Amino acid sequence: MSSLFTKIINGEIPGRFVWREPDVVAFLTIGPLAPGHTLVVPVQEVDRWTDADPEILSKAVLVAQKIGKVQVEAFGSARAGLLVAGYEVEHLHVHVWPSNSMADYDFGSVDNNPDPAELDANAETIREGLRAAGYGEFVPEG
Repeated sequence: MSSLFTKIINGEIPGRFVWREPDVVAFLTIGPLAPGHTLVVPVQEVDRWTDADPEILSKAVLVAQKIGKVQVEAFGSARAGLLVAGYEVEHLHVHVWPSNSMADYDFGSVDNNPDPAELDANAETIREGLRAAGYGEFVPEG
């Protein structure tokens, strides 16, 4: 059975993609900790990050780093938060979001009802930043 993320990757469920390659994608979460909160997800379904192929795990983190640099600049944050938890969906995913303190790591404070227009705008902000950073070949149209 396909995971929720596989369904998003395959277009069965809509997603706000900011990055797409054959083996790794990134899209905004629908429960953000901060504007621009993005999930970097390998296309291959693997539940635990400790079971992931090292090359895929490395690639996911490298994509997260590129997105994080854009987030810091675009959203004016001090840093980009990075976390691999894996309890919400049984498909490896790396959270990356604009962060200003350790308080920003509290998943009890996610926005469970974000404005869809704001999510769209945040996705486009990240896409524009990634294009400007020279990664246009991996950035899908909105």
